[in-house]
Order: sequence, then C-alpha cells, then structure tokens
Amino acid sequence: MLHTLAVENYRSLRRLVLPLRRLNVITGANGSGKSNLYRALRLLANFANNGAVSALAHEGGLPSTMWAGPQHVTKAMKQGKQAVQGTVRTGPVSLKLGFAGDDFGYAADLGLPVPADTAFGLDPEIKVECLWAGPVLRTSGIIASRGGPTAKVRDADGRWHTIREALRPFDSMLSELADPVRAPELMRMRERIRSWRFYDHLRTDAFAPARAAQIGTRTPVLSHDGADLAAALQTIAEIGDAAALEEAIDLAFEGSRLSVRNDNGRFELLLRQPGMLRPLTAAELSDGTLRYLLWVAALLTPRPPELLVLNEPETSLHPDLLPALGKLIGSAARNAQLIVVTHASALADVLEKQPVDVQMTQLVKELGETTVEGQGRLDSPLWYWPDR
Repeated sequence: MLHTLAVENYRSLRRLVLPLRRLNVITGANGSGKSNLYRALRLLANFANNGAVSALAHEGGLPSTMWAGPQHVTKAMKQGKQAVQGTVRTGPVSLKLGFAGDDFGYAADLGLPVPADTAFGLDPEIKVECLWAGPVLRTSGIIASRGGPTAKVRDADGRWHTIREALRPFDSMLSELADPVRAPELMRMRERIRSWRFYDHLRTDAFAPARAAQIGTRTPVLSHDGADLAAALQTIAEIGDAAALEEAIDLAFEGSRLSVRNDNGRFELLLRQPGMLRPLTAAELSDGTLRYLLWVAALLTPRPPELLVLNEPETSLHPDLLPALGKLIGSAARNAQLIVVTHASALADVLEKQPVDVQMTQLVKELGETTVEGQGRLDSPLWYWPDR
C-alpha cells in the first residue's frame, strides 16, 4: 500500500506531499486542483509503460504543465502586502513525481532538453529516476538510480553495477532496465505500477459501447470504456462475489434483478424492475442507472488491483444512489487501496463513515497554488527528492 504521494511543479501543485491510507477521499471546490492531482497520478503511472514523455506532450509539453507562478511565494505575497511577481530562478526547470510505501519508493524528475539540432527540441527529458527500499529516500536504501543516460543498480551484496547501455532521455528505467536477474526490484515495481487501475471516462451516452450487445468472454477487469460491462457482470456472478452483486443491485434499485442474455456468444445486459412486464436492456437504461452498473462491475472485480483510482464517480448519479455507491467503494477498499476524487459532499460524507481506514483530504487554492486544508509544514509526511 502507498503511504505517500509527492508532486512538485505540476500545474497548480507547486509542492504537495500527501499522506495516503486504505481509502483516500480527495475533495475541494471547483478549481482547487483535484483534477491536477488525478492527472499527476496518471502521469506517474505512465512511467511504467514508457509513456510519460508522450503523455506530457499531449498536455501541451513541459512549459504548459509546469507551475505557472513564481518559483518562490513569499509570506508577504500570501498576506497581500506584496504583489505576486516573478522571482529569480535558482534551480533548473523541474517537474517531480514520486510515491512511497512501506517496502519501496520511486521518484522521477523531468526537465528541459539540452539544445540540439532536432525537431523534438521541446520534448521533456527524464533527468533523474530513483528506486529505494523503505518509505523514505535514504542513500543507504537506494536500489537503482538513473542520472541522464546513465543508470546503476545495486545487487544483493550491496555492490553497484553500472548499466552499459545508455538510456534515451524519453525512456524510463522502469520499462528499459527491468529484468528478473539484473534488476528484479525494478521489474517488481514496474509490474506493480502497471497493475494500477484508473476510471474516469465511463461513457453512458446514447452511443456508449456499454449499451450495445458485445461478444462476451470471461472479464475479471472492466475495460476503461465499459464496453464489456455485460461480460464483466456475468464474470462476477460466476467466479466473483455473486451475493455482493445481488446486494448492490437491490440496495440501489430495490426489488430489481440483473441478468445477462447470451445470444450465440453475444452478451446483452438486462435489468428487470418491479412493475415492468419485461426487462430493460442496457440501451433503454437511464444514464445514471447505467453508470451505477458500470461502477458495480469496476468495484466488485474478481481481480482487485493494488491501487484503484476513481475520478468523480458521482457524475450522472441521483443523490439517492450515493449511499449504495459509497458502500460499494468501502467494500472494494478491503481488497485494494482506493483514491476517490469527488466534488460531491454527500458522497464524501458516506465514504468517511465506511468501516475502513479513511483519509479525508480537502484541497484549497491560494495564489494559484494547491495545498491541503489544515496541513502545516510539520504535518506532511517526510519526503526527500533525489538529487540531479
């Protein structure tokens, strides 16, 4: 389980270090930085698939994603006694992302490229990466590190070995150097990050894939667009927690029954409700009902990930469905660590009462900078960045 998440200089997250528990609920007003935190997490996950640089390019490149305020925000600026103005930069352009748990920690530092004759001169470069043992970065605990094109790993006897092949500036050592013999810890960390699961674009519009009959195969993990919803729910009914599935449906739609029609391998979702002479297909369901069923499939997965991140799961849901959704999320937190980004206070209230270890985090923005409400200098977890 992750215990610390750290971000520096990403959009409004000038310097943010968050404590994490089993169920983490991120709230805040519109524009407080919730979406930036979610996007930073997705960017961090891209290092395991060698996609961090391209993901930043899709966001407009490093200049567009960097903290846009002054490098140093003075006390006088915060008190309104001094106008917000640029300050003299004392360090290199740097965007930093990292996390740590009890066993391992990882951090990366991206910066601007060295001027060269190339059409890709605006692509950010991975300047530093570091993998260490334990919850806090210490020199004695470093397992693998990368500075520019050079990387080195420590073996079981504590000896350092320099990797001969040079790393390209857009390649992560997690994807390029992970090896079961040479760097087993890097490989383990890569696979852990790849197991993280994000849900934020579950479509429920009239042309959503979840509304149409689809070829069905055993589906322990719902796809990111929800196209295999019927197959995922049938998989839960057969090899997952069928009782929890029935309870989730009855809690949200009392007396209703869910079934999946199999027409020569094409699966179609059916929901039979009290008073109806026939079941409704997915194409006939309201956006809110379909979205709730998508969350049921995602949260009751028979193959829970190490980390499950949900972005505004309350979208399109009637307030009456939020208690049922909150209970689903609380149940899922017994098998996976969850981060839930929400602006629905009703859902946050339900989640705070779940019988798991809950961390409630409210983000606020001051002079364009996202901070944690009530977090002082000594309240944030201990965190050190690797040196360039």
